[in-house]
Amino acid sequence: MTRIVITGASGQYGRMATDKLIAKGFADDLILITRTPAKLEDRKAQGCDVRYGDFDKPETLADAVRGAEKMLLISGTRVGARVPQHKAAIDAAAANGVKHIFYTSFVNVDKNNPAIVTIDHRETENLIKKSGCAWTFLRDAHYADAMILNAGPGFIASGTWLTSTNGGREAMVWREDCVDCAVAALTQDGHENKAYPITGPNSENFEEIAAMLSEVSGKEVKLVETDDEGMYAHFDVLGIPREPVDDQTVAGIPWNSDDMVSFERSIREGCLDICTDDVEKLTGRKARSVRELIDANAAFLKQVAKDSPHKA
Repeated sequence: MTRIVITGASGQYGRMATDKLIAKGFADDLILITRTPAKLEDRKAQGCDVRYGDFDKPETLADAVRGAEKMLLISGTRVGARVPQHKAAIDAAAANGVKHIFYTSFVNVDKNNPAIVTIDHRETENLIKKSGCAWTFLRDAHYADAMILNAGPGFIASGTWLTSTNGGREAMVWREDCVDCAVAALTQDGHENKAYPITGPNSENFEEIAAMLSEVSGKEVKLVETDDEGMYAHFDVLGIPREPVDDQTVAGIPWNSDDMVSFERSIREGCLDICTDDVEKLTGRKARSVRELIDANAAFLKQVAKDSPHKA
């Protein structure tokens, strides 16, 4: 049986992918790489091979990937550090028998897309193509989970959603739908040297999504348009650095406002207005919508509104 190595296996995406692969009977075929093996003790009991590996210590990766034929390379989270990290993993894979790399990329990596995040993904895709391995690029759209469940409570509590997208549209996707696509591609034949834009079923703007949040939470979320400088000022107040700072996180995430403001510009300029049926092509079921995510978390969002000091 083909062995699959998963990088970042203790992260949110990695854990979900591992759960789904185990449920399909692949536990004995999984090699899980993590900087903190203690976090994956439960996986050993499930039959997985847990190995230490650190993107920032390339010398640890050869042994970590050895024996695998496929790699699920889950993108790192440190903007600006991803390319050398990913290169270390790609080089180790190519030198130690991995035949096919599946990479969690981004929905539009074209050089004309102003979103800074595209630079890391575009360069990583190029490195994989040059590696000699077969490749599959899972180009995930903006996670609906991040906007609705991470940012949404702040919008509801304050009653205000500040944006510079100016009506631009995108087709946000459930993280779990992205994981399901990766699991499908890893366990099916015929995905060599193909790229899949993984999106939600509807292209929507933030005004439409704010209206959904308002309706379901019972508290008005007012969309307020500003410009890029207004967004920078907003993030400055939140204590988010403009450029990446090593080992600095805000609410556990290594945010930087250059990244987020460029993302808003990308939406504004139409670079993320991409809507496909690739979730259905890969999994056999339709992608779930932003509205379905909001409805599925209605109790949580209503509680946020109820606890808010700024009442409707």
